[in-house]
Amino acid sequence: MENTQDELKAHLMQTNEEFRRLAEKHTHYHQQLEALEAKSHLTQEDEMEEHRLKKLKLHLKDQMNQILSRSRAQQVA
Repeated sequence: MENTQDELKAHLMQTNEEFRRLAEKHTHYHQQLEALEAKSHLTQEDEMEEHRLKKLKLHLKDQMNQILSRSRAQQVA
């Protein structure tokens, strides 16, 4: 039986320490970005930090997607 994307993510959050760690970091960076975006005016430093956080989030998402792909492949095999 094939799991949906959300079911697979939930399973990995419970069983895969690396995936859980990446997801927690991703959430932390997302919260930092939301705090920056809530400001009425961003300084140049804020804009640089926003750019840095977006890159970090994207990198984490890529790593999480790699784990998801490996898990899907193992389910098929």
